[in-house]
Amino acid sequence: MASDPSEQGAAPPQKQVTHMNPEIERDRKMILDAKAQGRGALAKVFMKLSGPGWLQSGITLGGGSLSSSLYLGVLVGFSFMWLQPLAMILGIIMLSAIAYVTLSTGERPLRGINEHVSPVLGWGWLLASMMANLVWSLPQFALGTAAIRQNLLPGFIGPISGMPELQGKMIAGALFLMLALGASLT
Repeated sequence: MASDPSEQGAAPPQKQVTHMNPEIERDRKMILDAKAQGRGALAKVFMKLSGPGWLQSGITLGGGSLSSSLYLGVLVGFSFMWLQPLAMILGIIMLSAIAYVTLSTGERPLRGINEHVSPVLGWGWLLASMMANLVWSLPQFALGTAAIRQNLLPGFIGPISGMPELQGKMIAGALFLMLALGASLT
């Protein structure tokens, strides 16, 4: 009789893969436990672990995309309706490529792209990201201030309070900053 399990028809024991990072091991254990519980639990764990991906999806298709699509529709009608889905697909491809380089090399995105792909692409991506963030972020401050002054506290710091506009905006900005910092500290 053979004493080797592979000769008896049993599957050979699988080698356990372990990582130095305890977070990866914790995530791996969560996935394996959820897989044993069924598809619903597995989907829930995947949604939980995808974290920043949900935020990036919201940024990829956000208020800027909506307003630019509406404005383009006003200018040219339906003839450029294909442009917005194409822009979203290209954004997802670029995000996926950057994530692949970052995860494959273990380096920060800019350094990884500059060393392993192309410095022109790395610096171009950085400049384009900074310009997009600047264009996207600045209107958000005005939107947040207007939401506080007109919707949340119109009688306190809004136009009907009798407070000068500059002081109302400064108070709204301070409230917005306190809310943002308070949320980041918890």
